Amino acid sequence: MARLIPASKRVVQARALIQQARDLPLPSDAGWQDFSYVAQVKDLLRQARELIKFIPNSPSASEALKDEVAKLFRETETAEKEILRR
Repeated sequence: MARLIPASKRVVQARALIQQARDLPLPSDAGWQDFSYVAQVKDLLRQARELIKFIPNSPSASEALKDEVAKLFRETETAEKEILRR
């Protein structure tokens, strides 16, 4: 059985995954056209979204936490555009 991770810890982990995607070294030969690099970035951002996607539906989540999650969703979208559209 999977263990329950508190929402605040999920937000911290999602931020770390987004930062990890930003910190991936850009391949020198093909850049964003390298399929492996693109797949790694998309996978890290997908993991971040998966961690926080159910928090807004939780009745115990505060409005501040829901707003923070909405900001993280927007941040994953902008991070993907910034990283892959260099």
